[in-house]
Amino acid sequence: MDLFRKCLAYTAVQEVKAAGIYPYFHELMSKQDSVVTMEGRRMIMAGSNNYLGLTSHPEVIAAAVRATEQFGSGVSGSRFLNGTLSLHRELERDLAAFLGKEDVLTFSTGYQANLGILSCIAGRNDVILCDKENHASIYDGCRLSFAEMARYRHNDMADLEACLRNIPDSKGRLIVTDGVFSMSGDICNLPEVVRLAKAYGARVMVDDAHGLGVLGKTGRGTPEHFGLADEVDIVMGTFSKSFASLGGFMASTAAAVDYVRHTSRPLIFCAAVPPSNAAATREAMRILQREPERLTALLDIAQYVRDGLRARGVAIRESATPIVPIYTGEVERTLRVCCALFERGVYVNPVIPPATPPGECLARISCTAIHTRPLMDEAMDIIAQTLKDV
Repeated sequence: MDLFRKCLAYTAVQEVKAAGIYPYFHELMSKQDSVVTMEGRRMIMAGSNNYLGLTSHPEVIAAAVRATEQFGSGVSGSRFLNGTLSLHRELERDLAAFLGKEDVLTFSTGYQANLGILSCIAGRNDVILCDKENHASIYDGCRLSFAEMARYRHNDMADLEACLRNIPDSKGRLIVTDGVFSMSGDICNLPEVVRLAKAYGARVMVDDAHGLGVLGKTGRGTPEHFGLADEVDIVMGTFSKSFASLGGFMASTAAAVDYVRHTSRPLIFCAAVPPSNAAATREAMRILQREPERLTALLDIAQYVRDGLRARGVAIRESATPIVPIYTGEVERTLRVCCALFERGVYVNPVIPPATPPGECLARISCTAIHTRPLMDEAMDIIAQTLKDV
């Protein structure tokens, strides 16, 4: 059988394109901002994870340029060998201090961080307890680990406890959950996760990709939001959202970080974060600490959008985060809505199966600290009219 047979048989994309409702891979022609240029047209960017609005901040850009001039455009190797810069260690020390953890290890992407952590921290004699709505990178990390994976219903603590109760004492246990779930905007029930972990001798890992720089009094994420920073064993995060760059990290005890540093194949066999990304991340973190009002602005505009959509008769999934999901129903209608919005100058993200259950598709808005009320009023008017028209 020809290996490419499945490729030739894959016609879904051509069918959607032929119907004029293909919403992916639109080309940006400007920096990530509240308003961007996409394929030559003005677009209100309501689908970016640029939560603090720092990707176009002049100080972040200047830091990236300086680092490129000092260290070059790349590192040409892995952290394990020739690819560790003094800049990497400075970033890791800054992050450890920021999060109140003993040590931090950086990875080239957030996806790779989950692969690198889970694939070596858990093994054949362990069980990973995974929320069903966790990010795809967590699922792939679980598969790489060879550990048994027990999925519990989304944010269902009774189901989590039932899973824990069935694990023999001879096996290690790791509960891993998103802090903020990227599709729905839900926040995990971290107090109950921590309580159950203590009761059943489990460790806790939080993927705080969408919580860092969003939740907590000082933007330290979901653990700070609940006052449980000292109770979470591993915090994973990304630089591609609030920190306006690219990369990922693990924050934990010195012993756990050192173990991953020396045994994680996704770390050892991958080139390190480029200098510009590391420097941009450090600068974004400094700005967050200097300007905590960005956190207030972010959550304020998100609440303004939720209130505004409800007032316009738009059905939304409630959350307390910058993620505002709009119910769109079936796949075809969701694609039509997102394409129609694009034509009218508003970019939002289509969320379809397997990211949602069938019939519960969403158009996801992501608010940022630099969105203004007049701009979001313009976007909401277009969204409400488009939902009526489609």
